[in-house]
Amino acid sequence: METTAGVRTMKLFTGLIFCSLVLGASGLLSFLGEAARGTWDMLRAYQDMREANYIGADKYFHARGNYDAAKRGPGGAWAAKVISDARENVQRFTDRFSFGGSGRGAEDSRADQAANEWGRSGRDPNHFRPHGLPDKY
Repeated sequence: METTAGVRTMKLFTGLIFCSLVLGASGLLSFLGEAARGTWDMLRAYQDMREANYIGADKYFHARGNYDAAKRGPGGAWAAKVISDARENVQRFTDRFSFGGSGRGAEDSRADQAANEWGRSGRDPNHFRPHGLPDKY
């Protein structure tokens, strides 16, 4: 009698572990898919910024890329943050050579990060849209 109850308990426990693993893997795959699509959103915003080559539009494209990526879900928001932080860290490093450590690069980096956060938080990136930027963007 004890053995049958023990076997049932073991089967139940094994089933719960298996379901947890499947659901966990499913969540991980979902997160990774969101991250991949969010990465493409960030890349598209960067490509649009380069194509537009429009003075004063930098913050708009920062906000838009982060906004689009974050709409994908937690994975997209994570990818947007990682990409944005990496870009700003590289910019800070290279600004030391461009500006001689004058601090102008740090100001710009802080403004970029504010635009990144704005977009990731779900707020309208058009807040940063400069007058005259073509509707295509």
